[in-house]
Amino acid sequence: MNARGWFITGTDTEVGKTVCAAALTRAFARRGLRVAVMKPVASGALRTPQGLRSADALALQAEASVPAPYPTVNPYCFEPPISPHIAAAEAGATIDLARLEACYAELAAAADCVIVEGAGGWRAPISPALGMADIAVHLTLPVILVVGLRLGCLNHALLSHESIRARGAKFAGWVANGIDPAMDRASENHATLCAHLGEPLATIGPLGVGHGLPDLTAAAERLSRRP
Repeated sequence: MNARGWFITGTDTEVGKTVCAAALTRAFARRGLRVAVMKPVASGALRTPQGLRSADALALQAEASVPAPYPTVNPYCFEPPISPHIAAAEAGATIDLARLEACYAELAAAADCVIVEGAGGWRAPISPALGMADIAVHLTLPVILVVGLRLGCLNHALLSHESIRARGAKFAGWVANGIDPAMDRASENHATLCAHLGEPLATIGPLGVGHGLPDLTAAAERLSRRP
């Protein structure tokens, strides 16, 4: 399994993880790489004739250059838009890291790189004992943190960064997403984050899937050059 992989997490829900994951997938694919995607756990899914489907997972699949069965891309999919650990409990499901590892291995075997998007934030629980962080650590994936630039982002970003490092995961960088165009002192907050986290892989505006993806070509190039 020689494929490289990255785990996309965020400072919170609705901060642009899917936008960034899809944009990175597109950027790597345009470089001629075979890119697979994975959304290990999703809640807030829609019922379709094919079964439950996550809009986030479908958005990632639309940019991938490696086709894969939906259940491999999104092994655990729940209907209610609630925390995954509650949704799993209500569905009588147990999220199994070994199953996620097997799905990831299947994707990686056909790809040059795999983009994996978490749900919620870095410490979002997926069971009474496990959280999103455990998925990234179990798969030994470098972590990219999407920071939603809004009031409170400094605390959320610094705590997330601290926890990523404390769990022994490799911090691959961060993306600054200007989700609040009216944020007061946005440039000062951005500078503070740079002082603590380093220069971001990219700084983007509040774009959403379906409204255009940011160009993360430069970010993909930087990630490709890193060991």
